[in-house]
Amino acid sequence: MKIQAWRASCVQTRSRLAVKAADRLGAWAIIKDNIAHVLGLIDSATQGAEPAKLVVLPEFALQGPPHGLPAAAWIEKACCPVPGAITEPLQNLARRRQVYIGAHQFESDAEWPGRYFNTSFLIDPNGTVILRYRRINTAAFPSPHDFMDAYLARYSTAEIFPVVDTPIGRLAMIPCGEINVPEVARVLMMQGAEVILHPTNSPKRPAQEAAKIVRAAENMVFVISANVAHGIGFSLDGSVLGGRSHIIDYLGRTLAYEDSAEETTAVSALIDVEALRAARRKDTGTSNPLLRARWEMYRPFFGNASFYPPNSFLDAPMADAESAKPAIAASLQNMAKAGVIVE
Repeated sequence: MKIQAWRASCVQTRSRLAVKAADRLGAWAIIKDNIAHVLGLIDSATQGAEPAKLVVLPEFALQGPPHGLPAAAWIEKACCPVPGAITEPLQNLARRRQVYIGAHQFESDAEWPGRYFNTSFLIDPNGTVILRYRRINTAAFPSPHDFMDAYLARYSTAEIFPVVDTPIGRLAMIPCGEINVPEVARVLMMQGAEVILHPTNSPKRPAQEAAKIVRAAENMVFVISANVAHGIGFSLDGSVLGGRSHIIDYLGRTLAYEDSAEETTAVSALIDVEALRAARRKDTGTSNPLLRARWEMYRPFFGNASFYPPNSFLDAPMADAESAKPAIAASLQNMAKAGVIVE
């Protein structure tokens, strides 16, 4: 069955930081306020003459980041499972408004005690969490790569880099700075991803703004990138601003954009998945970068590449960002050994 073009909207919302609260009770009061606020914005975006069929929230929109808080303290203060207390109100609204909601939270999981995950999730119009992506390439947070052997024994590679087939197309998610890691988008495209939702929480960085466009064009996917309004999560005083929510089509063309850091749901555009499918299938020229990709030639390089050491926290969870410094040092040493870094 053909997919009719559908509307996507970025919810560029302000976010209060749970880490500023003195205790768990105060942190969850902030989280609940953030949730109530975005529920109102989603409600607005999914009404009117052209309601959104899918909305994307920024990264950190519901909790903010831990700002160096040790893992055990952050888990106790602000984390919960997916699905769970944070997703539930969004699931109820998705069901009521018949909308897809892409969002982000820091997730705890009883199966992995002492660890938390930087998790993006997608809720369908039935109110079901149909996709959960735990970020692999992290700056200062735990990653499944930290205990890779145990994690791969539990989950398949398709579950680690999930793509979900829905009535509106094949959807995937990449959070924030991970859009700068081309391999993540490539792996999702190789599994058929057509639309990548990008919850982000970032200052104005030319490399990341460019990466959104490049990931869309090189993989022939739509990118729906929702950034935070007002101050970004890493800015405790709110002085470093967000903004620049962006919707990009599969040829790298801007469909909607907002440069300011004001709250808005106006970054909205029609997503024509059938046009993307036709372009992938029928375009045999140079504007189809997938057609002539020579994957076999690259495999030896990826097979030999090993910089950041896997399983750095296989036996015990990462306690805090400071404890990752030996792994970072090892990664630098491995890059130097491979000739990537020249002394």
